[in-house]
Amino acid sequence: MTTARLLRSSPPARIAVLSIHTSPLDQPGTGDAGGMNVYVVETAKRLAEAGTAVEIFTRATSSDLPPVVELAPGVLVRHVTAGPFEGLLKADLPGQLCAVTAGVMRVEAARPEGWFDLIHSHYWLSGQVGWLASERWRVPLVHSMHTMAKVKNNELAAGDTPEPMVRLIGEEQVVAAAARLVANTSDEARQLIDLYDADPSRVDIVHPGVDLEMFTPGDPPAARRRLGLPLDAVVLLFVGRIQPLKAPDVLLRAAAALVSADPELRSRLVVVVCGGPSGTGLEHPTLLSDLATDLGIADIVRFEPPGDRSVLVDWYRSADIAVVPSYSESFGLVAVEAQACGTPVVAAAVGGLRTAVLHEVSGVLVEGHDPKAFADAIGSLLAHPERLVELGRGARMHASSFGWAATTAGLLSTYERALDRASVDVTVVGGR
Repeated sequence: MTTARLLRSSPPARIAVLSIHTSPLDQPGTGDAGGMNVYVVETAKRLAEAGTAVEIFTRATSSDLPPVVELAPGVLVRHVTAGPFEGLLKADLPGQLCAVTAGVMRVEAARPEGWFDLIHSHYWLSGQVGWLASERWRVPLVHSMHTMAKVKNNELAAGDTPEPMVRLIGEEQVVAAAARLVANTSDEARQLIDLYDADPSRVDIVHPGVDLEMFTPGDPPAARRRLGLPLDAVVLLFVGRIQPLKAPDVLLRAAAALVSADPELRSRLVVVVCGGPSGTGLEHPTLLSDLATDLGIADIVRFEPPGDRSVLVDWYRSADIAVVPSYSESFGLVAVEAQACGTPVVAAAVGGLRTAVLHEVSGVLVEGHDPKAFADAIGSLLAHPERLVELGRGARMHASSFGWAATTAGLLSTYERALDRASVDVTVVGGR
């Protein structure tokens, strides 16, 4: 009696997706919800449409949440009870990973053996849970970092807090344990290899996508009317969580420099900040509005809460320029969404933004985070409206290559490669 290795090459029938620290049901743009939430939702729906059932595990943050929610046909969201429902910061979650893991294991234990074919974990906290679950269930672990502590610490915003050693070690462990790693861009793949000693043969590059049916150019004047914006306004837009990493202060300082250099611009300029405090931004939730007052531009800055996608589309369509000055981005979903709506982007030349924005074709990439450099880039575009029109055309063209269908196809290819390497012990009687 011997054992043989059976190799699989078919797509998985069922997968467990781990998004422990933030729920796919949360509103992106505030708290810990952002581009990763959109990624998990959009890929899960399309994986289910392609025939792979998805169960998403996330930590319950309210006693009012039902244990299971159907997000879409073939997609379930399971709320795992671990620690207090409310008031637990992301920094405190490592202490609850044992409880989270137990909750995830409990669900699988109630099912027939071999229920899940594969685990896909998102962010390092989920990766820690996925690492143990993959060994217990004897299925491959696919992991997406989304952000990396070593990258963030290398590009730390002024006044921001470095990521702790527990995260650095945890990320290294997950990289070593995963059967395959999904990188958003070639930059991220290189960082995984150079900073985390990832095996290059286990790293797949799969670009995130954008809903190209939702995010379209549409009718900008109508969008401005719905949002109460003057039709002749010059609108600069920031969308994202308000925290030092995302650098919305760079936009405010750049706007102050613009109106200082051209006082007549003040009567038409509207700076829109759409998002809520997050991360270290929660420590000083009024810091950005206080900065606007200190800079003398509070009268031209509109702070808007995160909205649903239909409202977000209106903001993108209304903007003359979307500004993404982040210190670190694994991709830059906001930049692609804006471009899909025909809005050029001025962004920091960091990480995934170098892929999300095609320099001088769909927008402008700015080296560093000097507000004057951003002001110069924005001012140059505003002074040449024909250039903005040209970049708007390039923005739509560039964004069209980032559909969620391509992302989902890439993930299915990664899953099949992970399953190809997985082995199943088979008893062979009388064989050699």
